This record gives sequence, C-alpha cells and structure tokens, in this order.
Amino acid sequence: MKKFRKVLDGLTTSSPSGGTIGSPSCGSAAGTPTTAPTPKEIDVQETLVSENFQLCKTVRHGFPYQPTALAFDPVQKILAIGSRSGGVRILGRPGVDCFCQHESGAAILQLQFLINEGALVTACADDTLHLWNLRQRRPAILHSLKFNRERITFCHLPFQSKWLYVGTERGNTHIVNIESFILSGYVIMWNKAIELSTKTHPGPVVHLSDSPKDEGKLLVGFESGTIVQWDLRAKKVDFRIYYDEAIHSVSWHHEGKQFMCSHSDGSLTLWNLRNTSKPIQVTFPHGKIQKDGRKESCKPILKVDYKTSRNSEPFVIFSGGLSYDKAGRRPTLTIMHGKAITVLEMDYPIVEFMTLCETPYNNEVQDPYAVVVLLEKDLIVVDLTQSNFPVFENPYPMDIHESPVTCTAYFADCPPDIIPVLYSIGAKHKKTGYSQKEWPVSGGMWTLGSHTYPEVIITGHADGSIKFWDASAITLQMLYKLKTSKVFEKPKQNEGRAAELVDDDPFAVQMVSWCPQSRIFCVVGISAHIILYRFSKYDANTQIVSLEVRLQCDPEDVISPSENENNPCFSEPHSGSHSPQPHHQHPASPGGGTPESFKDYTPCLKVKDRAVRVPPGYQAELVIQLPWMDGEPPQQISSLDINSAYGLLAFGNCNGLAVVDYLQKTILLCMSTLDLYGAADPYQRLTRSPRRNRQSTSEFCMRGLSNFYSDSKKRIRTSYQSLTELSDNQQSVDTERSKSPTSDHVNGHCTSPTSQPCSAGKPRVPMGPEGPRLARRGPGRPPFRKAQSAACMEISLPVSHTEESRENSFSRSRSSSVSSIDRDTKEAITTLQFGESFGRKSDTLPTPCLWVGTSLGVILLIPMSIPTDLEERMEEPVTIGPCGAVLMLKGSVLRFGFLDCMGALIPNPYEVWRDLNAPEDPDRPRKRKLVHYSPSSSQDTCGEGHLAIVCSERQAKVFLMPSQSCLFVHNITESSFVLRADVVSVCNSVCLACFCANGHVMTLSLPSLRPLMDVNYLPLTDMRIARTFCFTNGGQALYLSSPTEIQRITYSQEMYDNLQEMLGELFTPTETPEAQNRGFLKGFFGGNAHTFDREELFGEAAAGKASRSLAQHIPGQGGVEGMKVAASGAVGEIARARIALDERGQRLGELEERTALMMTSAESFSKHAHELMLKCKDKKWYQF
Repeated sequence: MKKFRKVLDGLTTSSPSGGTIGSPSCGSAAGTPTTAPTPKEIDVQETLVSENFQLCKTVRHGFPYQPTALAFDPVQKILAIGSRSGGVRILGRPGVDCFCQHESGAAILQLQFLINEGALVTACADDTLHLWNLRQRRPAILHSLKFNRERITFCHLPFQSKWLYVGTERGNTHIVNIESFILSGYVIMWNKAIELSTKTHPGPVVHLSDSPKDEGKLLVGFESGTIVQWDLRAKKVDFRIYYDEAIHSVSWHHEGKQFMCSHSDGSLTLWNLRNTSKPIQVTFPHGKIQKDGRKESCKPILKVDYKTSRNSEPFVIFSGGLSYDKAGRRPTLTIMHGKAITVLEMDYPIVEFMTLCETPYNNEVQDPYAVVVLLEKDLIVVDLTQSNFPVFENPYPMDIHESPVTCTAYFADCPPDIIPVLYSIGAKHKKTGYSQKEWPVSGGMWTLGSHTYPEVIITGHADGSIKFWDASAITLQMLYKLKTSKVFEKPKQNEGRAAELVDDDPFAVQMVSWCPQSRIFCVVGISAHIILYRFSKYDANTQIVSLEVRLQCDPEDVISPSENENNPCFSEPHSGSHSPQPHHQHPASPGGGTPESFKDYTPCLKVKDRAVRVPPGYQAELVIQLPWMDGEPPQQISSLDINSAYGLLAFGNCNGLAVVDYLQKTILLCMSTLDLYGAADPYQRLTRSPRRNRQSTSEFCMRGLSNFYSDSKKRIRTSYQSLTELSDNQQSVDTERSKSPTSDHVNGHCTSPTSQPCSAGKPRVPMGPEGPRLARRGPGRPPFRKAQSAACMEISLPVSHTEESRENSFSRSRSSSVSSIDRDTKEAITTLQFGESFGRKSDTLPTPCLWVGTSLGVILLIPMSIPTDLEERMEEPVTIGPCGAVLMLKGSVLRFGFLDCMGALIPNPYEVWRDLNAPEDPDRPRKRKLVHYSPSSSQDTCGEGHLAIVCSERQAKVFLMPSQSCLFVHNITESSFVLRADVVSVCNSVCLACFCANGHVMTLSLPSLRPLMDVNYLPLTDMRIARTFCFTNGGQALYLSSPTEIQRITYSQEMYDNLQEMLGELFTPTETPEAQNRGFLKGFFGGNAHTFDREELFGEAAAGKASRSLAQHIPGQGGVEGMKVAASGAVGEIARARIALDERGQRLGELEERTALMMTSAESFSKHAHELMLKCKDKKWYQF
C-alpha cells in the first residue's frame, strides 16, 4: 500500500495558460508530480501494485476463421475444428469451448482423436505431427514429429491402436508410435505397392484405412485412381485396383466385403473384394443422360460416407457431384437412403463433413444418427433419424459474422436484471423448425464458477444490425438483435442521394453508446446518422422524430458581414446561452434563397415519416442526421456521448460540436471547433485565402461517403485484410495510412476562422449567383477516400510531430502535405463526456458540464444549466454557458475519467429506467428518478473538488478541479501511440488501461500514473483489432481476432488465478463401449482380426529404427496441468511422478472395480453351482 500526499498552495493563482496545463514545466517523466501549490491536502491511498496484473487470453468466441479440418470423438462426444492459421477449436457441451494455437501458424491438414484417450493428433501443412493432451483444461503439446523429406497428405489412426498410419506425397506410408512419437522402421513404399510393370507414379496417398474384416489388411488409395490392399503381416499386396478417374475418398461397408469410392468425374463406384477387376456398381447421382446418350459432366465428389443401419437401408452421404451445367447452384450435401435422394443446399462451400455413429467400432453396424457439416463460414448438424433431415439448433455463437462486425462494446458488472429482460424479448424472435433432439456434441464438463457477474457484449454490423450477447462466466449467448435499418425507408435505385451513394451498406454501425441503468441506447451509422432508442416491454405505435444538424465546414465560400447579418450563427461563443433551435425536418429557405439552393440539403437516408408499429424491446425515438450541403456529403461522426440524467446527447466530427436535447427534441448547440474557443484559443491560427481553402477542401476535406464506400468496402466489412492490404495501390495506401483520427482531422478537414457553421434551421446560403456552383464538387476533381478514423473505428489515432516515429507501429508513413498551418487550423472532436464538474476556477459547486477533447490535445469544459424539476425540464430550455476551462495535452484526446479526492471513481449520473409505454398507474405515477454522484459528496476531509484523468494518444494527466492544476503527468509512449484508453475498476480500485498501436497493453495507477504493467501482447496490430479493441471493468478486454471470432483477454491476476476453475473440462472418464459378440461362425469364418499384434510388426525389435533424416522428434512443452512453462529439474520430475502416480492410481482404481465385479460374479456362479450340486446329489444317472 502506498500513500501519496501532495501539498498544493496558491489554488487560485494557477493559470490555464501557465505551466500547469501542458507546458514542459508540468514534467514529462512517468508519474511526475508537478509543483502547483494549494493549501489543500490530497490524501489518496493506492492499493494496486504490479502483482495485481497478469495478461493472458481467456476464451475465444465465434466461428473458426478459414476452417480446414474436422474430427469427432464418438465416445467423449467432443468436436475439433482446425483452421488455416494453425488454430484448433475443441467444442463440447455449452460452456466447453477451448482454443489451441500452433506456434508455427501452419494450416491444419487433418485432425485425429485418440478415441476416449483424451488426446488429439494434428497434421499441419509444415509436415509436422503434433500430439495434444486434452486431459487438462488448457491443452498442451506432448510430442511433435517433423518430416524432413516427405510431405504429409493423409493420416489414419485405427480405434484402440497406438500406431498411426501416415501417407505422404511421394506415395509412401509411414507408421508412427503414438506413445513415444517415434517413427517405426516399417514402411510401405509406393514402388512395392504397385506392379513393377506400371510406368507411372501412382500419386500422393489420399486414403488409408484398415479393413473391418481384418485389421492386418491396410487399404491404400492413391490420387491417380490406384487402390491397393496391403497385407501388413506378409508385407505384400493382396489386390490392386486401377481406375481411370482420380480418387477423392473411400468408405468401407462394416462387414469388410465392400467399399465405395468417390471420384473426380462425379461418380461413385462400389467394389467387392471377391472380384476387384471392375466395380460392381458405377453411379452418377447428379449426372443425367443427355439427348445424345452421353452423361452430363459433373463436379468431383470430394467425400463419401457409406454407413449401414440396423433397421433400414444403408446411408450414402456425399458432398459435391453436381453437374457443371447448373451454374449458380449452391454447394450441396446429398443423402441417399434406399431409393430416396435428398439434396441439402448449403449457404457456403463445404469444407468437410463427418457422419456420427452409435459405435466407435468399424466392424459393427454403424447406425448413423447425425452429420456434422463444416462450411466455410458456418457449422451445422443434420439429424438423420428424421425423414425430413432437420438441423439441430447450434448452441455455440457461430453467427457473430452473420454480417461483418464493424464495432464492439463490452460492459462488465451490468445491472442483474438487464440480461433476463433482453433474453425474454429476444426469445420471442427465435427461429423454429429445428430438430427436437438434444445437441449431439455433448462431451466435457462445465460448471458455473464462483467469480461470475453479469457481462454484456454488443456488436455492431455492416448491415446496420446490433446484437446483444450474454458474456457472463466466459460464455457467449445471443440475447437480442436490433435492426437499425427499419428506422429508414429502403433506398431506391436512381433516387435521391441513394443513387450517389454507391455503397452496399448505408446502415453500417460505426459506434454505440449504451447506459445499462437507464437502458438508453444510441447508434452512430456510417451515413452520418444517430439513432436514439428507448427500451420498453410493450409494443407501441410511434412516430420517429427526425432532426437535421448542419454541422458542416465550408471554407470555399467567403462569408461577408452582410451574410452574417442575414444568417446569424453561433459566431460569438461567449455571448451567453444559446436558445434551442426548433425541431425541423425540412427547413424553410430564408429570404432571398431559391429552391435550387436547398435541393442539396438532404440527408443520406430518409426516415420513415409515418407512425410505425414497433415490437417490445428497443424502440427508436429520435434520429439525428447530418445532411449533404452544397453537393458535398457530411463528414462522419467521430465522437458521441449521451447522458440520461441530463437528457442530452452530444456528438462531434472534424467540423465541430453539436448538443441535442432529446427530451425536448431540440438542438441546443451547433458550432465549429474554433468557435468553441472564443478568445481562449491556445493556437494562433492563420486565415488562408479562399483559393487555398478551396483546393484544400477538394483534396482533403470533402471526401464523400460514396467515395469511401466505393474504394474501401473491405475496411468497413471488418477489415478482412491487414492495414497494408486495405488499399488498391501504393498511393492510396500512403493516403490511408495518414488517416488516423488526427491525421484525418489534421490533414483532411478545415475549421478556419472564416467559416461559421450555422445552427440547424438557419442554413447559410451563398448570396452570389456563383455560390452554389462553386460549392459543388466538379467532375474533374479526383475522388478521395473518406478516412476510417475515430468516426469509423471509434478510436483516435495520433497527431504526429515526427514522421519516423511511425515506422514500426500502426502506420508506416504520414502524409507529407501536413504543414504547421494545416495542423493548427484543422481540429476534430475526438471524445466527449458529460459529468458533474467545475466549469471554471471560480466555481464553488459542481454543475453539469460537457468535457470536450480534440485532435490537437485541447480539452474544453462547457458548463450547462439544466432545470431539475420534471415539468420545467420538459418546458424550460437547457442553457449552455460560454466555454470554461481550456487544458492541453500532447496528442489527440482519447478518454476522460473522474475520481473524488479519495481516489474513488465517480460514476456518471443517470436516470433510473422507466417504461414509457407501460399502462398508467394512478397510485404510482411515473416520475423521472435521477441518480447523481456529486464529486463533493465524499469530500469531508479534502473539501470541494475532484480529480480529472485525461488520456491522449501520447500522454496522461491528472488535473485537480476546480483549480485546474496538473497534479501528475506521464508520457505513455514516444515511439507509438495509444489506440484505446479507459479508466477501469480492478481489484476494488481503479487504474488507467491503455492499448497501443505497437501491441502493448499497459496499466497505470491512479491518480499517480505509476506504471503497473506493460506487456508486448500483440506483435502487430491491424485495423480490425484497432477498431474493435475495448476494455471493461474487472480487468477484462476483447477484440476481434479474426473477421469471425472475438478474443477475450484478462489483465487481472485474480481472474488469471481463477481461470482454471472457469474453464470447462474437455476429458471426462468414460467407459469404452464393449464390442459386440461376433458369434462362433463369424469369428471362425470372418478372419483372424483379433490375433493381429501391431507391436510385434511395427516395434523396433521387428521393424528396426527409421532413418533419422526422415523425421525429427520434438518434445512438447506442455502436458502438466497448471504449469506455465515446461517443468525442469527435480520439481519437474516430482510433478511428472505425481501425475504418473495419479494416473496409475486411477487405473488401479478401475482395476479394483473390475476385480470386485469379477469376484461378485464368481460368488454368484459358486452359489448357483452349489445349489445345483445339492439338487442333483442323490439322483441316479438314469434320473437325469
């Protein structure tokens, strides 16, 4: 525990323009206290130390990105999915969800479970085999085997065998001991498998399987169409099959007398072992006979499963095989059951499928009950026990990417009633028609841990949809889905602005703001619109109110004094309060204006202007839109904050700031960033000539939504590529790299002293006849992309004063067109926060304030006067005073946070939720109930005041309010910049958490800004991670690790210690089902399968050692549960001995149980024999 005592004198003498507000005299070292004096004493006891922090991944949600392989354990009933990036997802019952990653990152070719053994073999594209131990909550690699001279193409592991068959590209088959992961000297060479007279190579091995009739017979399939049955004992070929078409897969009949092959020409061939000269049946399931008598050419059948059923005809299930003539048909899975053929169309290409059967033995009747189908972007399971083949309802959140994710938000420790309420509303809209049976992947064990609290994740999507997810206890379950597009009319082609917006996703979500206590929800869209939602349990008929805000910067037009007189704007910010503007949808044109002057003042989307019936849930109340102005599209909204206690909503972009009263549906403030300063502007800005402004605008400022979408759809569609792949050519790459929120706002937009944005309702019109023509974009101007900045990414990127500092971080280059004049005259609103604070030094009581942060590192405080009485609040206007304090930091401002003088976090005031659509209750009238957390409520010893934490992309500072003295300052980074920062609660205290563009995750103590943790977590940050990374309370964070997956992490040591308890068990001790009794005749005539001893054939004594140069054994680093690194020395030996002892004890326990059963059986047999002896003792031989 550390105690910080700061004695400050001269509370009233410090100046905002002096050394305490950002000048070098503030100090630049980590946690450097400043020397501003005050008679008050700040006494904060900091409890957080470095030992409270530990960074690690917790769980991954969503569909595995770019899947390549599939495996299923029929006894443990767990499923494994491999991906192209080397990841493995292992799924069991809901809650059992594990992600493993190969360090090499090589694509996974094939997965093989050691059935009921708690182990998994992965074959990777780098020709390495890995053995994973699944008997621990976090699987680890036990052994690896790297092939040096041959490439792996196929693997097969027989049930209850410890020898793995490995086929290679050269056509050879090697055998690996699973226990030691050492290569056997027994090899099936391709030249011995084929006839000597064969002149061509048979190709790679594409299939390996042991005969159900005799485990000593191995069926080897080569790509060229050659099939060989190899006698493992005699080391010779039993038979060879040469077929004209290439083979893709082989499947046995359970009796071992027949097998079926799928081929590249879309045919299925059935072969009988009695006569292998030709197939007994050749079928083209989807190939019809044409008029000329020839078969239609068909696509390859990539896989076939031939499964027998005890009570019905066999199942033949295969993927592909459609005719080439039917273009545009979706991928299919075909199920042939007797004479019935069912074709199931899939939404995405089929990667792999697997038939689930009742028995793990391949020589028994299979009785298939389901088919798991792995698609490129989905996982479905088909129920085979019903004739219509319904699908099972998937309990995993595999549809996160149903529409590409464009933004995320994470809320921990939510009100306990919010999750049940959202679930009850969302459950009414669930799909039906699923199979009534339970989800067949039901393995593993998971229990609700003791360290759980309500958590909600919100994802915004490219189609305008919003999804609420229950993320409690490291699981993820869909709660509720909201479609924001229902607020608008459907855009029609060649009509209005929709014709100019050549984008597919005009409703794409940029950012969200949610107050769980008041259930107010706000959505910012790509078309420069904001939608305000209220939650209700009742349906209602509502008329959506629409407001248009002219937050437009237009430096091309020179404003003359006469224009300012005719069109008054907020040109003097210190002139007092601003009256709210009347609500309007289509403002009347002022005198002298022509209708043609206003034909361009239209929003990008049209709000429904009729009363609509809305179901229970979130219901739209207000839509705010930035319209097109003079032929130019609106700039994207870069910051947003909403406060339910005040009834206010504030937002800003690169042009300025607007404040809206959503209770009265009026616009309170709409002015440029420069006008907010008034005389307190810390910069000396130079007025540029109209021509200079005009060119700057055409090149940087007015880059429209249409250009943004036409050129960079990939970025808004969740950044499927990395940052360097977001553009079409190098020139645009350099342009885009400079478009961080500050570079966008610094390079791209203008707020010049000559531009005076008007309040909505009184649009400024160029008075000259040339005005409208000059303001529109000419056809000859080059199209520039609109930056995906803080508006789109909900992050702020930096104002760079040094070009080379970005070389190895988020951006490699900056635009060379940034001059000091440009940097000083263009400024964007990057963050906003409502709260109780002190707007001026002279204030003695906290009042509602709006904290404004800009891209130039300037902090503005705007005090407000809000009526407290409910009736007055609905009738009297909210007055906004002139700008108060002006503070400064290095870099673009990212986040605000407020602490009382004891170091406790001050939450935002809010309104307790009330259902406005509920029936009136005369006994309990609905009144607004506000919850305020005044900064002075706990200041018994410290007096009035509070601490303000401000974090920018470079620096963090702690200010004492109302004196505005800078207490502490810390330079977070010099070589990179902060992408995301939040003041979060951890271990009953608070800290500042930061995520940098170079992949570092850092935490700083509060208020001293002492570094507590700095971990190089991600080696490279791409645009997708930057846009979706977010912190929350409890030491947790998340980001989109791939376009389809959410990765959750923790930086809390407490959660790290409890993680083992929260994760599910993959392996549960299960008795292996006994094989069926084959009967005397089947055992006598069915071959000698049970006398086959693989150890005798493949062991070192019989087969010798394999060549050392062929494969290299690599010991694994894992295998001991709970160990962070490989055990070594005496401690490791003791740990391994203890685990071996536990396993031995477990086996001894099983042996003891079996012995007890045998003893019971023997006693019963002895008893019956004794009774029979007594019964027959006195009988003569002829009496029997």
